[in-house]
Amino acid sequence: MKMLRLLIKTMRPRQWTKNIVVLAGLVFDRQLGNPISVLKTLAAIVVFCLVSGITYIINDLADIKADRLHPTKKFRPLASGALSRKFATTAVVIIALISFPASLLLSPGFGIVCISYFLLMLAYSKWLKHIPLIDVMTIAAGFILRVVSGILVLRIDFFSPWLLVVTTLLALFLGFGKRRAELTLLKTNAISHRKVLDGYSIPLLDQLITVVLSATLMTYSLYTFSAPVTPENHAMMLTIPFVLYGLFRYLYLVRVNNHGGAPEEVLLSDHPTQIAIGLWGLAVVIILYFL
Repeated sequence: MKMLRLLIKTMRPRQWTKNIVVLAGLVFDRQLGNPISVLKTLAAIVVFCLVSGITYIINDLADIKADRLHPTKKFRPLASGALSRKFATTAVVIIALISFPASLLLSPGFGIVCISYFLLMLAYSKWLKHIPLIDVMTIAAGFILRVVSGILVLRIDFFSPWLLVVTTLLALFLGFGKRRAELTLLKTNAISHRKVLDGYSIPLLDQLITVVLSATLMTYSLYTFSAPVTPENHAMMLTIPFVLYGLFRYLYLVRVNNHGGAPEEVLLSDHPTQIAIGLWGLAVVIILYFL
């Protein structure tokens, strides 16, 4: 049981919050009232959590030496030696044999996306995470695949491309914020922990964050009144203030409090961010389903 608990911890269940974006297809295609669609989407989220979980195990297996030099990651099960490499490797094989066939049963398209995500994350762990800019763009691609998976599992014929662009930009914003927080936290030891940080600097990351933040706000605003799937009365524009606050709050945490090294921790622990996301989600449901 102890090994199983350590394995689940290595699969980063707190990181699974990223898989919430799989719900985008269900919500924005107005299928929340369809029980079959809801169940299929929830099953897709579970499968994606398993797939993403084994990528985290593989990443930790590849990063054991670097994680042992990190002030907090050195306590991870694999880095600390509490979880054996053999047990973790065996678990990866077993979970893969369960999750990939399940994804193909849900939908062939969904299965292909899951396999593509897995291969992309393998490439990220081996090569892409060492290339400045490409590393963060790969993370953004992972978010896009999550959204696309939710679309394909329900076989949605039309999904606003605006939302795909917003998802990409938001992921870049979080990714560059994460790199900035790592540089600030690790300081002179940054390169020894993550080689790609040698290609970044605080001024560069601040510029990139500013550009991506501006583009995210403009793209989302354009979506609210120009996408064909939004109400003709442009009521979706009422959600803009929640997006503004959420992004500004995260920027505040990164720049002032030096947080952001783990965006999922911000989501799970920062109450103002949680309130902003909750109010945004409530507003979206009311506008799409009741107005």
